[in-house]
Amino acid sequence: MHTLICGSIAYDSIMVFPGRFKEHILPEQLHILNVAFLVPDMRREFGGCAGNIAYNLRLLGGAPLIMATVGEDCQPYVYRLDQLQLSRAHVRQVPGTFTAQAFITTDLDDNQITAFHPGAMNHAHLNHVGDVQGVSLGIVAPDGRDGMVQHAREFRAACIPFIFDPGQGLPMFSGPELLEFIQLANYVTVNDYEAQLLMDRTGRTLKQLAELVAALVVTLGGQGSRIYADGKCIEIPVVEPAAVLDPTGCGDAYRAGLLYGIVQGWNWRKTGQVASLMGAIKIASRGPQNHKPARKEIAQRYYQAFGEEL
Repeated sequence: MHTLICGSIAYDSIMVFPGRFKEHILPEQLHILNVAFLVPDMRREFGGCAGNIAYNLRLLGGAPLIMATVGEDCQPYVYRLDQLQLSRAHVRQVPGTFTAQAFITTDLDDNQITAFHPGAMNHAHLNHVGDVQGVSLGIVAPDGRDGMVQHAREFRAACIPFIFDPGQGLPMFSGPELLEFIQLANYVTVNDYEAQLLMDRTGRTLKQLAELVAALVVTLGGQGSRIYADGKCIEIPVVEPAAVLDPTGCGDAYRAGLLYGIVQGWNWRKTGQVASLMGAIKIASRGPQNHKPARKEIAQRYYQAFGEEL
C-alpha cells in the first residue's frame, strides 16, 4: 500500500550575498527602496514539501506517491523523480505555468530576502485523491489553497487517514477553516510558531485541539518535539546531528518519519524518534534533498541514538 503525499513541488534558487543587507538598506529611505545585490554564489535545489517528504520516505523504505502540479519548466525535476524511482503518475503538468519557485538571497548574518512564485501550485485542485488506488495513508502538506481544502475533504470521503500539515500555508486559512481541516484529519503536525498561530486562529488550546485528532505533533527545533496523543504528552528528544549546515527541509524529513512510523504501526514514542532522526540527518546536508543515507545507515544511527532496533 502507498502513502499519498499531496503538496508542492518547487525549485529553490539560493543565492549568497557576501555582505550584510543592513549596510545597503537605509532605514530612512525604505519608502523608495531600490537596491541590487551582487551574488557570486548561487545554487538551485529541488524542493517543495511533497518532493521533500517523498524523498525522505523513500530513504526509509516507504512507498510514497506524489500528488502535485508542475509547470512547463518541470523537465529537470521530472528527470530527477525518474532517477529516484519516484512515481510521477499523479504529478500533473499545467500548461502556461511555471513550476513553483522560491528565490532566496542570504547575507553573512543569515538574514534572508525571499520571493516565492506559486505558479502551477495554484492549480493543485485539478488533482483528485479518488484517482489513486492502493493508498493506506496520506498527508495534506502546503500547496495551493483550493487544493489543500479539496484533498482534505477527499481523504475523509475515501476513508483514508491523513496528516494535516499546514506549514507556511497556515496564514491562508481562517479559524473555522482550520478547525474543519483538523476535524477532517486523523493527525496534525505543526512547528511551535504554527502551533501558537493555530491556537490564536481557532481560539482553542493545544489540549483542546489534540482531543479532535489521534495525535497532534509540535516540533520545537533544537528542543525536540512533543506528541499529544491518548491524553498524554510524549516528549521526543532531539538527535544530535553530525553538523548543523542547513535547516531547509528538516520539517519535511521529520514528517516523512511520522508517515513511516504510522504505516509500520509503531507507538508514538518510536514514531517520533524516527522522525527526529530524519530531521537530524537532513540538517547536516545543504539543500532539502542532498542527504543520501542508506536504509542500513539510518537503522545504525537510530540504534546509536536510542539503543533499540529500527
